[in-house]
Amino acid sequence: MTNWDDLRYVLECVRHGGLSGAARALRVNHATVSRRISAAEQAMGARLFDRLPGGYSPTDAGREAARAAERMETAGHELSRSLSARDQQLSGSLTITAPQLMVERVLAPVLQDFGNLYPDIDLNVIAANRELNLTALEADVAFRISETPGDTLVGRRVTEQAAAVYINRQQAARLRDDPSLPLDWIRFAHWPGPPDVLKEAWPERRVRLTVDDMYAALAGVRAGIGATRIPCFLGDAEPEMERLGRLPLLPYRPVWILTHADLRRTRRVVTFTEFAATRINRLRPLFEGRSPMYDTSALYRQ
Repeated sequence: MTNWDDLRYVLECVRHGGLSGAARALRVNHATVSRRISAAEQAMGARLFDRLPGGYSPTDAGREAARAAERMETAGHELSRSLSARDQQLSGSLTITAPQLMVERVLAPVLQDFGNLYPDIDLNVIAANRELNLTALEADVAFRISETPGDTLVGRRVTEQAAAVYINRQQAARLRDDPSLPLDWIRFAHWPGPPDVLKEAWPERRVRLTVDDMYAALAGVRAGIGATRIPCFLGDAEPEMERLGRLPLLPYRPVWILTHADLRRTRRVVTFTEFAATRINRLRPLFEGRSPMYDTSALYRQ
C-alpha cells in the first residue's frame, strides 16, 4: 500500500523543481527525499520521476501523484482549521505573526498584558517581515501592513499610517546652517524612488546607501549616512533623529489584524484580536504622525 506521507516528498519535489528544493522545504537531506520517492514509486508500481543529469524531472504519473497529494494537503488544512474552530476554550495555543519592528516597538506590551489576563493561552510569536500563509496554518492571527491584505483573510483595518522623512539631528543642523548642501539619501531597493515632494524641496540629492529593510534604514539614519522615509511610529521613537523640515507627512500603508475565515469565531482568536485592536486604536496618534512624543504608556492608560 502507498504510504501517504511519501507523497509529501513527491509533491515538494514537483513544487520546487528537484531534490534540493524539496529537501529545503521539508528540512531533510537529499538522501531522505530520494529514498521516500523511491518508496512511493515501488508502492505504486510506477516511475514518478526521470533521473536526468540535471536533476529529477516528473513523469505524467509523478505530476498526477503530486496533484493527488496537493488535494490531500488542502483537505488536511481544512480539517485542522475546522477542528480548531470548534475549540471555544480560552486556552491552548495561539500563534501570532507580525513584522519584526512592530513586535519590538508596539506589540510586546500588548502581548504581555494579554498573557497576564489569559494565562492559559499559550502565545507563540513569529516576528517575520515575510507574509506567513494563514491558510496553511503557519499562524492564527497576522498583523499586516498593506493596502490589500488578501481575499482569503478576514479582519479589520485597525489604524491608518503616515510616514515622514527622518534625518540624523546633526545632519539636520548642518542643512539648516547651509541649505545649499545636497541631501544625502538612503534608498530602499524595492521602492521606486524619493517622494515627489522631496524632489521639489531638495532638488540636490545624492544616494549614499541602498537598503532592503527598515532595520537597515533606521541604522543608516542613526549613523548619519543620510535621510529616508520611515513610518512615524518608528521614526518618532528615535531620539537621535528628527523629521526633515519643509516636508509634509507622507501616506503609508495601514495596519490590519487578520485571521483565516475558518477561525474567525474561535474564542481565543476573537478575544485576542479584540484586545489588540483596542490597544492599537489608542496608539493611532503615533501611527498617524500626530504624536511626535512617543509615550506608549501614557496612551495605553487613556
